[in-house]
Amino acid sequence: MWKKILALATVFMMPLTMQNAFAASQKVVMDGDHGKLSGILQLPDKKEQYPLVVILHGFTSSKEMPMLAELADDLEQAGIASLRFDFNGHGESEGRFQDMTVLNEIEDAKKAVSYASSLPQVMSVSIAGHSQGGVVASMVAGELGNGKIKSLALMAPAAVLREDAIRGNLFGVQFDSLNPPEYVEIFGGHKVGRDYIKVAQNLPIYETAVGYHGSAFMLHGTGDIVAPYTYSLRYEKIYGKRSKVELLAGFDHEFTQDRTKAMHIVADYFTKQLHTGK
Repeated sequence: MWKKILALATVFMMPLTMQNAFAASQKVVMDGDHGKLSGILQLPDKKEQYPLVVILHGFTSSKEMPMLAELADDLEQAGIASLRFDFNGHGESEGRFQDMTVLNEIEDAKKAVSYASSLPQVMSVSIAGHSQGGVVASMVAGELGNGKIKSLALMAPAAVLREDAIRGNLFGVQFDSLNPPEYVEIFGGHKVGRDYIKVAQNLPIYETAVGYHGSAFMLHGTGDIVAPYTYSLRYEKIYGKRSKVELLAGFDHEFTQDRTKAMHIVADYFTKQLHTGK
């Protein structure tokens, strides 16, 4: 009798197991440069194989940023998986914000790419990055090359961060750029460490980005006063014919004028590049 009950239980459990295999999203933990990284893996429904986009947030932000969650949802609807995570010292990830630099964020992102690439269902890995995350995305793509990165989208990339550090100005807070203090306290009580400033002053942003030879897309608002759209135009120059810039008239750094429209544009780019259908 117990054998019959066990057999019936197994039969009824099988559909539940299959459903779990196609769960829309799940929390994951990955190794990072400064401890564990907290991430969200979002998968398209009822697909056994799919391309994946690693989504990188910006300075002081997190994986929970509504704009990035919208992008992940748009990608899912297009049959594309995504992995978004908190950089070290941000959100739910380990590490101190004061110890964060662009270089250790690059290492975090490369570990996320490695994690994504190791998933058996993943056919290819692309990257999308916003603000400082856009700079990180461009440099990771440059270091790894288009052999590992299928396509690239930069959203309001903040390559201005190098000039800001050289000028001794972080979000309006002035400091001695030749002899930076232990930390500079900016909005929200965030302490930006001396290492961040020194790294930023010598960061080979475009020199590294040029190592990527795949498809690239830049989305920027002409009303962005945090990172002017001219930085995306410079990316277009180094990427050449394989790239495209789309400028949204009057849009700010976070595309608040129409966030949904902006994320649809980015998702459409990936949909075309990755040849997926809804």
